[in-house]
Parts: sequence; C-alpha cells; structure tokens
Amino acid sequence: MKNEPLYQMACPIARSLGRVGDGWSMLIMRDALAGFTRFDEFQKNSGVAPNILSRRLKELVEDGLLEKVCYSTTPMRFEYHLTPAGRDLRGVILALAEWGSTHFSPEGRQMQLVETATQRPVKPQLVDSENGQPLTSDKYQMVPGPAAAPVMHYRHEYLQKKRAGDSTLKFSPPVTEKQP
Repeated sequence: MKNEPLYQMACPIARSLGRVGDGWSMLIMRDALAGFTRFDEFQKNSGVAPNILSRRLKELVEDGLLEKVCYSTTPMRFEYHLTPAGRDLRGVILALAEWGSTHFSPEGRQMQLVETATQRPVKPQLVDSENGQPLTSDKYQMVPGPAAAPVMHYRHEYLQKKRAGDSTLKFSPPVTEKQP
C-alpha cells in the first residue's frame, strides 16, 4: 500500500519506500523484472490475494513503474510491462537479494546472480561509475544535494558534528519541514 507520508518527504529513500516499500509491491517488481507480465502469473508466483494484487498493480502503474498494456479485447485482458523507472529498480532488487542471501539464508542461496554467457556466479556491488571503485563508507558519503531542503542540511550538519565527537548534541530538526 502506498505510504503517503513517506511519499511526500524530501528524502529520496523515503520517497522510494513510499512507492515500493511494502513487501507485496517489491515482490511484484521482482517478478516483473524476472519476466512475469500477467495478473495470474503475479498471483500464482507470489501467493498474494487478488484484491491486494489489484491494488498494488494499480499503484505501481500510477507511480510509473509499470504500464498497463491491453493484450486481448474479448475478453479485455491486460499485461503489466516495466517502464524505464521500473527497469531501473533492478539494481536495488539485486542488492536486496544479495543482502538477504548473505544475512538471512542459513540454508544457503535459493537464487543467485550469474553471468548469462558462462553461468559464473557473481556478487553484485555498487561502484563509482567514473572510477569503478566500490562505494565503501570510508570513502563515500551522502551529502545534501542542490535541491536539499533545510531539514536535509540540518541532518547532515548534525551527523558531521556527532561523528567528530560532539556528544552534547540534541537532535532538533526544523519543524517547518517534513522529516526525512
């Protein structure tokens, strides 16, 4: 279900989670990225109740992650195709799958990413697109961007002071903005 408060926050993570943060939406997107396109495929693969699936598909279409395409007029039937924004979620899904396999699959990997041509298992990793370096926390950090709201600047400045050892700080963000 769309989470309107998250959907409207300044933080890009909150905005993203407001659109796909519930489990069913992420599983639908996982399945769409795998190649499923039809309502019955999504329903049978995930086990989601039809009323929940209908609502989530509608929201994913409204949010521009899927598009509804008619494939039969008698009776009227639709498929759900990935949009560019939906396809761009692939890296997030792959990273989430790797994280889950690493930390929450004591029985071993249920699925794994492989190079198509060789079937060699690979481990996804985020890298700097300019230099290929892994995005480790000791070398890279998130900072307020050009359109950052005052609350984002406050949060960043607060955390910098805290990391520098200031233990007297009290987190008190501006109340005029929605919290990230």
